[in-house]
Amino acid sequence: MPGTLTERIISEHLVDESEEELELRVDQILLEDATGTMACLQFELLGLERVQVPTVSYVDHNVLQFDNKNPEDHAYLRSWAARYGALYSRPGNGISHYLHLERFARPGGFLLGADSHTTMAGALGMLAIGAGATEVAVAMAGWPYVVERPRIAGVELRGRLRPWVQSKDVVLELLRRWGTAQAQGMSVEFVDSGRALPMTYRNTIANMMAEAEAQNGIFAQDATTEAWFKERGIELPYPRLVSGAAARFEIDESMRLDEIVPMIAKPFSPGNAFPAAEVARERLAFDKALVGSCTNGSYDDLLGAALVLRAARSAGIERVAAGISFVVFPGSGAVGRQIELPEQRLGGASIAEIFRSAGAALRQSWCGPCFGQGSDALRPGERAITSFNRNWQNRMGVGGQGYLASPAVVAASALAGYMAPPSELGIAWNPEIFGV
Repeated sequence: MPGTLTERIISEHLVDESEEELELRVDQILLEDATGTMACLQFELLGLERVQVPTVSYVDHNVLQFDNKNPEDHAYLRSWAARYGALYSRPGNGISHYLHLERFARPGGFLLGADSHTTMAGALGMLAIGAGATEVAVAMAGWPYVVERPRIAGVELRGRLRPWVQSKDVVLELLRRWGTAQAQGMSVEFVDSGRALPMTYRNTIANMMAEAEAQNGIFAQDATTEAWFKERGIELPYPRLVSGAAARFEIDESMRLDEIVPMIAKPFSPGNAFPAAEVARERLAFDKALVGSCTNGSYDDLLGAALVLRAARSAGIERVAAGISFVVFPGSGAVGRQIELPEQRLGGASIAEIFRSAGAALRQSWCGPCFGQGSDALRPGERAITSFNRNWQNRMGVGGQGYLASPAVVAASALAGYMAPPSELGIAWNPEIFGV
């Protein structure tokens, strides 16, 4: 009996194997417009009449359509999906990874995506791997995906998060410990011992396993997973898949959630992370505060930022500091609609209302400045503190410097005028109204 969760899913999808490689049956395929166009063109060369694996083509990257090229790509993707039997998600629906979690991801399945952050679906107990366009095209034709036999790491998450600490802080602390190469090519399995993390927080951690250069990140199916599907009216008719007693991990990490503090990653690596209180002493000024992306665009993420803004009012801080552009990008259209509704934990105000009253602007759900696109991308010499997943050189705009933090830290920094955790504002923590 396979010991780890990864090995159990592999055993159920195994077509063939050698000592070093595995051939796996693919259950679902994710495409996005920045990389999916090439995958679709290559699929056409294979001469098949229909895709052989359920496929969803999302438009979330090149949404602004600067010239004729992007509209033509999107028209092609729409017509290709209709011709070959794939689903098409038009611009504005949301970011591919978050939408796929909302609609299609299933525990125990195997998702192959033409984007590195496909790993996000691992939050729901799915083996989710990003691959190149050619590999994805071949998989759409029904051929198995060939992958190296993965080494497996285990990370136990114990206890509960402290005030103002969010999922981004957990993954930045892990990247601080590991760097961005220790888990290269590995499958990273997370065990949430206390079931302390909501599904949206697990999403962030699985998503950013791409920044650890891991093959994938995955959480075992549990009551939290099942509650996620129940809220969406989806029944899971099969038994839970979890790691067995015989599980053995090449890396065996334990993280006490109550010891993690708000973090900030400096350029130009997500692993270049430091406690936000240390960074605050440097009084780092910046130009833009950006909350959202596939990594931290959930309702819980945006609520965390809004709670900081609301709590700051009691300390007499009501508006974003002068000269800072504060912009919010929901993970999906559904989240964008939800944040317009009254929220009891905000005294009946909506998240969107709290953002707007503090001077923030709300954008449509797309990738945008996370990969250097649109009016909110960084210009040469600009700095931004963001809840995005990558701060590589030129990632958020040529010549700009991106810093990574949780939505709560981004919001606190926008109010303070320099990079800082919420505690820097002198605001009180109310355990009845925040997070997990």
